[in-house]
Amino acid sequence: MKLPRNFFKPLAIGAPKPLTELPVKLERTIHFVPPHLEKLRAKVPELIAQVDVVLGNLEDAIPADAKEAARAGFIAMAKGNDFGATGLWTRINALNSPWMLDDVVEIVGAVGHKLDVVMLPKVEGPWDIHYLDQLLAQLEARHSVKKPILIHAILETAEGVDNVAAIATASPRMHGISLGPADLAASRAMKTTRVGGGHPEYKVLADAAPDGGARTAFQQDLWHYTFAKMVDACAAAGDQAVLRPIRRLLRPASLRGAVSQRLPHGLRRRLDPAPQPGADRQTRILA
Repeated sequence: MKLPRNFFKPLAIGAPKPLTELPVKLERTIHFVPPHLEKLRAKVPELIAQVDVVLGNLEDAIPADAKEAARAGFIAMAKGNDFGATGLWTRINALNSPWMLDDVVEIVGAVGHKLDVVMLPKVEGPWDIHYLDQLLAQLEARHSVKKPILIHAILETAEGVDNVAAIATASPRMHGISLGPADLAASRAMKTTRVGGGHPEYKVLADAAPDGGARTAFQQDLWHYTFAKMVDACAAAGDQAVLRPIRRLLRPASLRGAVSQRLPHGLRRRLDPAPQPGADRQTRILA
């Protein structure tokens, strides 16, 4: 166990001193950009003023044969834009992937001075955070990065959720934690039907009564329990952000369905589309 007096010491000679308090920044909307697509990278200058965080996604949404192009695209995107008060993040590949090490080494070496947060997927315990913490410190020292790059963990396995308190306190770099529900559901051998929550049938836990009949134990939504556990761990640790997973940037238009294209254009403009399923929940998230 690391002694408390060493917790806020740099992990490499020449690395910036870890933050004792996280900076307070608005992070209401995070836009995931697939940086291997030049057409989408070209929209980033306009996007910067519309969101709180621009995130270059290198992980699951990127095909295996496009991983290197995505990494190079993110570096080009970071170099080619002034992000101002808008955060610049990247979601790297998982620690056990063949791309993760090059993701971190090349990105910190090229644009570490601009990078605010590294989002690490499939975190299972504090040991994952310790590894990335040490690696970032070494690279910050090598490339004279003046401010520490923070870490945002994604919990996508039962083991990760079970270790959430230890993960939240693993490093002064910890920015926050997000939930990856699809992979988590697979890890739990559960059904999942949508990003952001579990199967609608998971509402009642029942077991067999001694007489052989069924007995309702209590009402429980396992996903809400998981998220509450994350909130408690981050609040206790002082981590800034706990994020529900959101597939895309939430915009008011995303809460409503499309109007049929078969209608005349003038009529389509005057029609109000019907709300999509889950609109109430998304409205609460936006608020």
